[in-house]
Amino acid sequence: MIEELGQWTIRNVNDLGRFSRFGAASFAAILRTLWLPRTYPLIFTQMNAIGVQSVPVVMATGAFVGMILAIQAYGQLASMGLEERLGVLINIAVVKELGPVLAAVMLAGRVGGALTAELGTMNVTEQISAVQSMGTNPIRYLVAPRVIACLLLTPFLIIFADLLGILGGWAVSVFQLRINAGAYWNYSAIGVEMWDISTGILKGFFFGGAIALISCYKGFTCREGAQGVGEACTEAFVGCFISILFLNYVFAVVLDAIYKTFWPLRPLL
Repeated sequence: MIEELGQWTIRNVNDLGRFSRFGAASFAAILRTLWLPRTYPLIFTQMNAIGVQSVPVVMATGAFVGMILAIQAYGQLASMGLEERLGVLINIAVVKELGPVLAAVMLAGRVGGALTAELGTMNVTEQISAVQSMGTNPIRYLVAPRVIACLLLTPFLIIFADLLGILGGWAVSVFQLRINAGAYWNYSAIGVEMWDISTGILKGFFFGGAIALISCYKGFTCREGAQGVGEACTEAFVGCFISILFLNYVFAVVLDAIYKTFWPLRPLL
């Protein structure tokens, strides 16, 4: 038992060390890539694959989150005569927590799986070794454009998710639950601050970086064969999901402390 625990610890410490070296090499390659205009077409290609093609699924996720929140929260608020304040609850939850987290989870499934499968297949078929044998740094050529695209576009995708979540919650509240639209938006404007919106968008930058780095690392280090690629995709999604939740917790603690220290008090509704 003790021997197995020791082996598990050593294995995970080694994996953490390899991932740390991979992350450091990736960020060094990112800085170098940004100064080379000839690499921009690679970045634009990845921005289209990662960002543009993810817009529909992210927008659908945000819309259904807002609509479900409206249905679930209405009964509780209506029992206290506070149904007109439903917009505050929906919009704060969407822009601050649910929008960024669920959009990032969707990206981890769609983008993270695709990146791991693509790079894992290249690793199994020795295409990465071929790139390296040609004198090209595979991390700068294959990883850096993907990480840059995720870093830049994840915050914008979260904005799309937030927008559709707000509109979805408003549509259900006004047209289905018959809440006064003017009161809905007035209370929302009072309760939702720019701090709430900006912190949700800021999370996207770190969520995108975690998704790209973990997925690319799993693709670069996957075992041989179709089973190895499949296991790498599963491990990448699980790792991305746990990282998103962990980063969200860290942000909740740190940003709450910053808010209480520097931001003015939230106005009473």
